[in-house]
Amino acid sequence: MPKVTVDGLEIEVPAGATVLQACELAGKEIPRFCYHERLSIAGNCRMCLVEVAPGPPKPQASCALPAAEGQVIKTDSPMVKKAREGVMEFLLINHPLDCPICDQGGECDLQDQSVAYGRGHSRYHEPKRAVTEKYMGPLIKTVMTRCIQCTRCVRFSEEIAGADEIGALYRGEAMQITTYLEKASAHELSANVIDLCPVGALTSRPYAFEARPWELKKTLGVDVSDALGSNIRIDSRGREVLRVLPRVNDDVNEEWLSDKARFQVDGLTRRRLDKPWLRRDGKLEAATWEEALAAVAKVNPGNSVAVVAGDLLDCETMFAAKKLAGALGSSLLEGRQTGLAYDCTNLAAVNFNSGLAGIEETDALLIVGSHVRWEAAVLNARLRKAAKRGAKVFVVGPEWDATYPVTFLGNDLSVLNKLPKDADAALKGAERPALIIGGAGLAKGALGACLALSEKYGMVREGWNGFNALHFSASRMGGLMLGYFQAGGIADLVDAKPKMLISLGADEVDYTRFAGSMIVYIGHHGDKGAHAADIILPAAAFTEKAGTYVNTEGRVQRGDKAVFAPGDAREDWTILRAMADALGVSVGFDSFDELRDAMVAEVPALGREGLADYGALPKAGKAKAEGVIEAYPVKDFYLTNPIARASETMQRCSAELLHGEDFAEAAE
Repeated sequence: MPKVTVDGLEIEVPAGATVLQACELAGKEIPRFCYHERLSIAGNCRMCLVEVAPGPPKPQASCALPAAEGQVIKTDSPMVKKAREGVMEFLLINHPLDCPICDQGGECDLQDQSVAYGRGHSRYHEPKRAVTEKYMGPLIKTVMTRCIQCTRCVRFSEEIAGADEIGALYRGEAMQITTYLEKASAHELSANVIDLCPVGALTSRPYAFEARPWELKKTLGVDVSDALGSNIRIDSRGREVLRVLPRVNDDVNEEWLSDKARFQVDGLTRRRLDKPWLRRDGKLEAATWEEALAAVAKVNPGNSVAVVAGDLLDCETMFAAKKLAGALGSSLLEGRQTGLAYDCTNLAAVNFNSGLAGIEETDALLIVGSHVRWEAAVLNARLRKAAKRGAKVFVVGPEWDATYPVTFLGNDLSVLNKLPKDADAALKGAERPALIIGGAGLAKGALGACLALSEKYGMVREGWNGFNALHFSASRMGGLMLGYFQAGGIADLVDAKPKMLISLGADEVDYTRFAGSMIVYIGHHGDKGAHAADIILPAAAFTEKAGTYVNTEGRVQRGDKAVFAPGDAREDWTILRAMADALGVSVGFDSFDELRDAMVAEVPALGREGLADYGALPKAGKAKAEGVIEAYPVKDFYLTNPIARASETMQRCSAELLHGEDFAEAAE
């Protein structure tokens, strides 16, 4: 490890570190625009200049200069200060003076660094250049006159997203950043360039002119649009969530976020259930809470009760419903609302055991029945990293554009009984072989065959567990930990013909199969489940309650309450507690803290944030794969849940980016 001296302080730095990283290890702040820790080095903004000896007597770009033994680095010498002032002056020559109307105002790197490192006045009095606006789709608003050509967006699209959609035209002062042919950026991670842009060139189109950063209350939360549990920050003003941004968590989502997780939040204020409803003479009519709870009590189901959990639920809600059902004498609980019925007696078999970060280390991967790009967009970026490092990737299922080299082995699951030679050789010769089984594979009963493959190719070895199940529902692992599964799946609930079916925001259920049941829907949107309900009790969305979530790798995380639910809507656990009183049973809790304590006492893993331990994989036994995967569970990436379906932004993304509809832009 080389030793360098930074402003008189001698430190050791890792081999291969740059001078910029060495300065940061020494506690020095180095300004930058083009450099980003997760992108390749461009070295084109020149803001990170420092003085280095031995070397030429001039400032050098610290981001592109390797740290070497014996270097003496100065970060605040007169030469460095003058050079940074000059660079900032050049960057501002053509930059428009529109900070008062720029959405980046208040969180703009150019603003901050021009104050800290700039001259404080301009000597440029010539006409400024202007650049025509580029169309990048319904999510990204462009004002390209502000662009300083740091090329972060270009490098993100090519290296992380794997979609060569953004590039540069022309040269020198005439250079312009644009999407090719000015088409919409259609990748599921496209809006991350908004966070990466250090100026106001790329901003959020749905959020344009909505608020300033200092007006917003910032709440830590967990994304529920897929099963990854991406860490998010919920920005709200008053009772409305205005935007969602990613938080850095290297173990889960790094610092990226899918477009759906980021932009579905406008659906939180649309199509909301804000009062109870009762079905009278075949028609839903508004009611009071007293009338709704009286209707629940009138059903008097005894122990003929079943509970089906939706995809967006927190563990506390599911536990409260479990206690209610248990108090009534029922154990009919199911969370796999679309009809999946795989074996859940050993949760290690349905867990993402490699870990989201660990899957990057695989050198041979078999994906069975999963459209990873739509089911877990951020995970697909990690698989792309593995492929770039040389991992061979094979997929069983219909073809999809993975953004990295993939060998498709067909739709027929019988291929798992004897893999083709290239896949067989790759998995046999791999140091860290891995397998991912998705929803389509689980639905076709391929879990046993995949466990057999895991044993055959030694996917579980010292320091490595390559057997992974990828879910697409935020509530799935938490529900399984709480016992929300039947041996035959939701078919067992149908066969039981319950007098009362409690639907916890379950919008993907085929309710025609419960024609003889009184359906009590506890949810936040007037979506598919509400249309089938006999009694609707308005509940809180994920931003309107505190909750515990378990992602697909068994990581327990907690989100906080950002805003209050609208109208007469209440937090789910309070509704279930009131139902217990109406039905004359005791559930053992009267407050949220008591509820959480009872949940942790029953399932201790839910009280410890971090990865849950599910033990070793079960023995595979003899299992033969058969059947054909005709389609994946996610049919439309942008419209997978009731919040997204209520979102105008997601509706437009689906229409424009997936179905090719044209939207005319108004003249400005």
